[in-house]
Amino acid sequence: MSKLKLGIVGAGFVANFHTRAITQVRSIEIDGVTAIKGAEALSDIVKKHHLGKGTVYANVAEMAKHVDAIAVYVPNFARLEIVEQIVDAVKQGAQLKGVICEKPLGRNVKEARRLVELADEVGLKTAYFENQIFMKPVQAQLKQLAPQQKTMGPLALTRSSEEHGGPHEAWFWDPTRQGGGVLCDMGCHSIAVGWYALTPIGKPITFLEPVSISAETALLKWGLPAWREKLLNERGVDYSKTPAEDFTTGIVTFRNPETGQLVKAQFTDSWMFEKQGLRLFMDGMGPGYAFEVNTLQSSLQIFIGDVAAEATADAEIALEKSTASRGLLAVQHNEADLYGYTDENEEAAAAFLAGRDGYLPWSYGLEITKLVMAGYMAAERKQTIDLIDPEIQGELETYIPLIQQGKGAEVLF
Repeated sequence: MSKLKLGIVGAGFVANFHTRAITQVRSIEIDGVTAIKGAEALSDIVKKHHLGKGTVYANVAEMAKHVDAIAVYVPNFARLEIVEQIVDAVKQGAQLKGVICEKPLGRNVKEARRLVELADEVGLKTAYFENQIFMKPVQAQLKQLAPQQKTMGPLALTRSSEEHGGPHEAWFWDPTRQGGGVLCDMGCHSIAVGWYALTPIGKPITFLEPVSISAETALLKWGLPAWREKLLNERGVDYSKTPAEDFTTGIVTFRNPETGQLVKAQFTDSWMFEKQGLRLFMDGMGPGYAFEVNTLQSSLQIFIGDVAAEATADAEIALEKSTASRGLLAVQHNEADLYGYTDENEEAAAAFLAGRDGYLPWSYGLEITKLVMAGYMAAERKQTIDLIDPEIQGELETYIPLIQQGKGAEVLF
């Protein structure tokens, strides 16, 4: 069986999560790791699970000589620099089959477009990692409801959300480095999966045309004095000076170019979710049928009483971003697979080995970035944004949200 020799740039949370996913993917070997910190620890995990050589390299250029593809799992603010190094390595003779980038592709349209251009310069195949589209429950509902779609017509409304209590790392909280707040961090997921679920079966990923977007952003929890102080003490980020939104909601309207039908994708995302931990929720309504996905509804539940709570060493063993170590806990025994990480890695490997782009190429990631930026624009201007207006399309090319500029106090306070 052909295997893709993968090199990973970055060794933080998402790199480790993808490594967990690759334990279930037979077509990938992790042969290289490079990172400012954590590379040795990630390499040890790779070797422990026999996932590949896991060789630690000093830099991207050196690693590119020994692998087939590179996955970029560095923080958002470092993506462009890393991809420039990858492209330089290809120009110097590295025989790469492709490059992967975790969501979001860029902090703004200018960055995302530059990444697409860089890959195109050297003919690199690309895969944009949006895991929720690959979630097995999402894929299963499409298969199960295919006869209903064919007979009754496609979905007309989707509602998607990703919510938890807040990110793991300090840079996620810094809007100038991350690109904003929860709309940039998780709204990209919800917008993408909503668009995907609405798309008629068998049509291309961008078949439906986005025509308008409305959105709101708010700072509901982490702007309160006690929570601001906690954030400053634990993460070193001062939300009294450079706040980002911890809540967003909005609606994207899409047009079917063949029928003219308008359909809608509602999104809601937050860093202030006060239940068990991370929740992904999606549902959809079609004429005479519907579906619903809720990752907190698990086939396994555990109860831990007060007397036994001290024995729980790590609440996140049960659920990513778990908020409790006692009481009734929802447990997902295979989060990497449930959330779509396994299948997106498998699909990217198959694509690169076949000499093609992944199902979601970087050009698609650029379109998602446009929608996220348009969401920020709608929230700033307090109006629905016309996405087919040429003037708006031109503005989005250079638009930087006030929150991303570090001026979030102007729109959140």
